[in-house]
Amino acid sequence: MAGHSKWANIQHRKGRQDEKRGKIWTRIIREITVAARAGGGDPSANPRLRLAIEKAKGANMPADRIKYNIDKATGNAEGVNYEEIRYEGYGIGGAAIIVDTMTDNRVRTVAEVRHAFSKHGGNMGTEGSVAFQFKNVGQIIFAPGTNEDKVMEVALEAGADDVVTDEDGAIEVLTAPAEFETVKNALVAAGLTPDAADVTMRPDLTIELAGDDAVRMQKLLDVLEDLDDVQDVFHNAAL
Repeated sequence: MAGHSKWANIQHRKGRQDEKRGKIWTRIIREITVAARAGGGDPSANPRLRLAIEKAKGANMPADRIKYNIDKATGNAEGVNYEEIRYEGYGIGGAAIIVDTMTDNRVRTVAEVRHAFSKHGGNMGTEGSVAFQFKNVGQIIFAPGTNEDKVMEVALEAGADDVVTDEDGAIEVLTAPAEFETVKNALVAAGLTPDAADVTMRPDLTIELAGDDAVRMQKLLDVLEDLDDVQDVFHNAAL
């Protein structure tokens, strides 16, 4: 099954993350905090916390800092209480955008998100206005040149829903969220190291944007991702 390339988007995001490592840590700490408070501090019994810890390690966060934030979250120590809020809207050419935030001040956050949309050619929508165009899935992506047959064999045997080859040769393994860890671990055990892996919101269909429209859309996405309270931005634009 062929799919639109996500490789350029992944590499663009990685490059930007390298430029703002401190902000990445802040976002991961928020995720660890919320995950630990919601499901407890034992990673073996808390899949969301396991994934947050994995992200922290991938961002080179020291183990003692990870432990400190788990202990802080589960020990009811003084700290900020974050709530998770999802915003939806439209970007350039009507592209759908989902913005997931964690905030201690929803008035500030909604104002910042709305301002980013309006200033850069998009507009905020109501709850549910675009989310129906996405599915919550586990997504494991391998670089072009990875052995496609081996990925498909291991992934499907481990319980993956689909294996998609993008137009540039990148391979995308899709799973139900509950099967994400099992499939990813099986792939790693088989010697297949993914370039990106996460539980994400994947669009059912994409909207092609090129030229100035693609540049404007990327600017809007970058501005949204740079907001302090934003954890993730999902969209259906093929840039």
